[in-house]
Amino acid sequence: MLKTLLIAGTLYLAVLVFMSWSNRSTKENSKDFFLAGSNLGSFLGLFTFAATLFSTFTILGMPDFFRVHGVGAWIFIAVSDLVMVFGVLWFGYLLRTKVDKETFMGMAGFMSKRYDAAWVGYIVFGTAFIFLIPYVAIQIRGVAIFLDQAFPNSVPLAVWAIGMVVVMILYSEIGGLKAIIYNDVVQGILLMIVIWIIGWSCLKDLGGLGQMFEQVAEKEEALLSVPGPKGLFDFQFLFGSMVAICMIPFTQPQVSCRLVIMKDHRSLGRTALGLGGFAILVIAPTMFIGMYGAFHYGDASTSDFLGQTLLRDQSGTIGALVLIGLIAAAISTADSQLFALGGETRSMLRGEDRRMMRYAKICIVIFALLSLAFALMSSDELVLLARASFAGTALLGPLVFFGLFNANPAKHRLLP
Repeated sequence: MLKTLLIAGTLYLAVLVFMSWSNRSTKENSKDFFLAGSNLGSFLGLFTFAATLFSTFTILGMPDFFRVHGVGAWIFIAVSDLVMVFGVLWFGYLLRTKVDKETFMGMAGFMSKRYDAAWVGYIVFGTAFIFLIPYVAIQIRGVAIFLDQAFPNSVPLAVWAIGMVVVMILYSEIGGLKAIIYNDVVQGILLMIVIWIIGWSCLKDLGGLGQMFEQVAEKEEALLSVPGPKGLFDFQFLFGSMVAICMIPFTQPQVSCRLVIMKDHRSLGRTALGLGGFAILVIAPTMFIGMYGAFHYGDASTSDFLGQTLLRDQSGTIGALVLIGLIAAAISTADSQLFALGGETRSMLRGEDRRMMRYAKICIVIFALLSLAFALMSSDELVLLARASFAGTALLGPLVFFGLFNANPAKHRLLP
């Protein structure tokens, strides 16, 4: 596996460097660097949305969620994602009718203007910062844990985490959002290929779809119904999760900025419909992997289950591709969120553009280092940490809705 990993990893890094350099921002201004020229088509839009939304917790967290809590995990994420597609269409259209593309730099600055109060922008930025930093940390920790499983006792877990952060900082700072979006295409395709290779292998091992459920029922029948063996998937949890996930387009800056930079409403509609199909295709194989784990590794720890299923039960070539796919998925999500926080910082700054852009770039590095620190201290419950992040940013929903739906939100704000 090491030889294949070195070859595949070198090729992947070469593609990453090439895409970052060839698609880097050529204009030294915030608009081009943070918003990629605001002319995004449906093909690029689909993959940059997909790569941003489906990440480490999809590859690592969702299989373990299916293994431990059962088929209710499908309702938790896949059904919620399909409902979110309608939110992308509705909110995207509404946001685009309110936003002036020439002046929009981020939701924090936009809300500050809508309410005619700087403190509103600070609330938007502060909430995004508090709840997105842990989500970035999930990506870093997930990859570090998996690499530690792949190469035990080679280097400390912190070394893997630091290496990933360095890669993210370098290509985000060099290429800007345009380079990130083009890399998202590569990473989204790679994610889909890798997860289906593993998922199909697990499904074949269990004898097909029908046999899979029969064999899992023999092991633990509660896995095939809600609320599941641990009682997690009750109505309150599932409904609350759906609300939190559906609020992502409204309250998470890495998504809302992509709604604004779509070329036109038609491109946005095609992207949203494609995103619904992508969600189904990417979640289905995680169920196969999870059911395989429930049958073979029901009592194993999370790290042991993932190490066995994704690495040691596969050929060396497949194991290496899994590692590359995992790293790609984590980077595409984490750098989008770090970059979005940098864009939100820029939207709140006033002054000469090049100087303000330089400050925002410095902030991206600071955010990355904070995420690294959180990753080294956080737990291994990737999915539940992700859900907490979604729920936290969802708290911004009423403020954002009022700012968009009210014709004059500044007139009705409670504070001066």
